[in-house]
Amino acid sequence: MSLRRRLTLSLIAILILFAANVGTHFWGSYARNESMIAYRNSVNAARLSTDLEQQLDNQRQQILVLATLRETTGEPLDSQELARAEADITDIRGKVSQLGELSHEVTQLHFQKLKDSSNDLLDSWLAYYRNYNDSDYQADMDDPIPYLEAVQRLKELEQRQAFISVQRANVIDRTIALTDRITVIGFLGSILLTAILGFFLVRYTNRSLKRLKTGTQRIGSGELNYRINNIDDSGELGDLAEAFNDMADKLRKAIYEVRQAKEDADEANAAKSIFLANVSHELRTPLNAIIGYSEMLHDELDDDTEVDREQFQRDLDKIVLSGRQLLSLINDILDLSKIETGKMDLHSEEFSPAEVLQQVCDSIQPLLRERNNSLTLTGLGKLPMLNNDPTKFRQIFINLLSNACKFTENGDISVSVAPVDGRQGWFQFGVSDTGIGMDEEQQARVFEAFVQADSSTSANYGGTGLGLALCREYSELMGGEISVRSQPGQGATFTVVLPADPGSVRAAA
Repeated sequence: MSLRRRLTLSLIAILILFAANVGTHFWGSYARNESMIAYRNSVNAARLSTDLEQQLDNQRQQILVLATLRETTGEPLDSQELARAEADITDIRGKVSQLGELSHEVTQLHFQKLKDSSNDLLDSWLAYYRNYNDSDYQADMDDPIPYLEAVQRLKELEQRQAFISVQRANVIDRTIALTDRITVIGFLGSILLTAILGFFLVRYTNRSLKRLKTGTQRIGSGELNYRINNIDDSGELGDLAEAFNDMADKLRKAIYEVRQAKEDADEANAAKSIFLANVSHELRTPLNAIIGYSEMLHDELDDDTEVDREQFQRDLDKIVLSGRQLLSLINDILDLSKIETGKMDLHSEEFSPAEVLQQVCDSIQPLLRERNNSLTLTGLGKLPMLNNDPTKFRQIFINLLSNACKFTENGDISVSVAPVDGRQGWFQFGVSDTGIGMDEEQQARVFEAFVQADSSTSANYGGTGLGLALCREYSELMGGEISVRSQPGQGATFTVVLPADPGSVRAAA
């Protein structure tokens, strides 16, 4: 459970207890108010009952006196006395009604009996007053039964109301006591629950934060494989622990990548150092020849002896050949620099690839004879005209055939051409030899610039490691690709796949 959810549930529990306390308080207040109302009603009912009983008794005495006077003296009742008597009877009726308003539901039957008996009694009294001066009107006012019945009903109602009031007071008192206990218990429970929840929340949070602190310290000290686990939280703290773990993974990966980049940079620097050494060697070889033969010819011209023109011509040819080798090496370096800076352009024109391949094969005949190798060409007759860069096309196969001659002795070299199956307008050019071959590791880096298949290659066979790198760059620039298939001791096959027209291929794509 997340920390946020724990805090939310704890807050809800505390709020529920608080709401219960508040509700209990209002319930107790309501019970106290009801108790006060019941007490006031009981007091008012008792007072009204006493007043009503006293008025009934006074009115009864007055009726008896009037009855005696009527029989003995015959003195009439004047209008003022009649009005006063009617007012007294009306007042008694009003107090009976007030007593009914103060009665409980369970005492309504007793009140109704009181009301009926009091109405009968008061009606007889009112009729007596109104017919007092009528000599023919006869009424037995000495009969005490109606009066006693009304008084009896009044006392029964008063007793019933007192009993009910006591019962309600007891119930309300128990309710007040209960609400007070609930309020106290709820208050103490709130304090206890808050303390318990606070304790467990602090303990839980402190434990999780300690684990996070330990994890950050260990990760910060370099233990990037350390993981912050056992965080019993699926929310914020768990997310924080996961974020630290992800950070450690990313740091470890970044450090690995930096180390790998450093190793690659070191390898590249080493390769470039080797390349510079090889280039220096390759540059010195034709330069030494040029300088040596030039000095020798210069010395021959300074001698007084006759110059051997044929020997002089052969020496000049060697100087020219060394100069061309030097120029070719410099051009390769410049071309690779242009490719790396994105300044190498493709000059497309229509040309015959068969003628270019035949010219390349003719140009490497001296190398073939030097290494005692044989060369065969197949499929040239199937080649159509290509719309591409003939100079780069020629350079690709000069480099491939030169490499084949360099690493093959007393063997066979072949050049094959065929359309690519399933790819209209594409052609596959293969250069195979029976030379020393390469293993998988050497094949993986043979097309890299400044790198040769093996560190001993330069010492044993010469070269700068630029030829195959230029072949790959030229092939990709011409819209194609180059690959190699080889086994140690069983020769190698380089395959160049090129489109007849790279512009139309890109438009179709």
